[in-house]
Amino acid sequence: MSATVSSSSTINLLPKETMTTAAASSAAIPTSTRNFTCIDLSDFDNRRDKIVADLMQASTGDGFFYVINHGIPIEDIRSMFQASVDFFALPDDIKRKYPMDISRNAGWEKLAQIRPSTGVADLKESAQFSFHGIEDLWPTEQDAPDFRTRSEKFMVQCHEVSVKLLTCLALGLGFQEDFFTRCHDITQPDILNTLRCLHYHDITGQTFPNCYWRAGAHTDFDTLTLLFQRPGENGLEVCPGREASTEFGHGDIWAPVNPKEGEIVCNLGDMIMRWSDDKFKSNFHRVRAPRVGEYQGPRYSIAYFNQANRSAIIQGRDRYPEPITAGEFLLRAVERNYNALKALKESQTKEEEKA
Repeated sequence: MSATVSSSSTINLLPKETMTTAAASSAAIPTSTRNFTCIDLSDFDNRRDKIVADLMQASTGDGFFYVINHGIPIEDIRSMFQASVDFFALPDDIKRKYPMDISRNAGWEKLAQIRPSTGVADLKESAQFSFHGIEDLWPTEQDAPDFRTRSEKFMVQCHEVSVKLLTCLALGLGFQEDFFTRCHDITQPDILNTLRCLHYHDITGQTFPNCYWRAGAHTDFDTLTLLFQRPGENGLEVCPGREASTEFGHGDIWAPVNPKEGEIVCNLGDMIMRWSDDKFKSNFHRVRAPRVGEYQGPRYSIAYFNQANRSAIIQGRDRYPEPITAGEFLLRAVERNYNALKALKESQTKEEEKA
């Protein structure tokens, strides 16, 4: 789950924490190119030591990397994208039959996610699906032919790639090789892994204030995210430099992430940053709204979020020795995010009153 707050949700606040507004100032940070590590999963069993070494370099630095030779045929990626495009082309009245259910973290929503870094809704719509317990949220065959079949196949393919990466990440930290995979068991009803299809709207010829983004700066709450993009539909940027999973801090340079077709963009999330005692980095990223003169047509992406089973225990060895379930971890993360958004809104209100 990316670090977002739905504008339609209500969350009981914990005692107010001290919040930093560092993320809110991210729009002023300059952008520069950056070379991200490329993880090659070919000949996995024989090259595992090399893959572990490469992953450790990427995970302790940028927290972002490309994955190639991952085993998902490019035809299947294109097929999943077409299913996503066809679904979002449906009238909103049809898509509203499958509304976002926050308790199950599944369903469709539009212009509903608000980031503490911006205070305004992202310029997109999304549809999110999980492995269990969402029978009523899957589009019917009549509304979206083959959508569920393609999606469930693609989810399994993403899981198979994730198993290889999670195995290597565990070995890199000195854990048993199944340390992470047993905590992301898709056969269990409390698995939180999800597939999210995203549609960023066509904004051709339009300009927006600096506070508007296709997706505002955020981190992901999960363990590991797999992201698929289509050629020419760029805009994703990352800002390495976050030092602690409990803070909103970030570095001082944004870098564009522009994979080739078929490459998977992977990033680490807050769960594994805590598990690793902040050795692994879950860094801020965003999707920039293109300017006039750039490609401003629709942008589609697909994300597969690896989130630990709700009952799994997340516990570090030294910095974060407190055991916490993944379910409680997510609740705290959402509340922290909500408090940051509330603080930002209060600050903006005071500035308006002064004016």
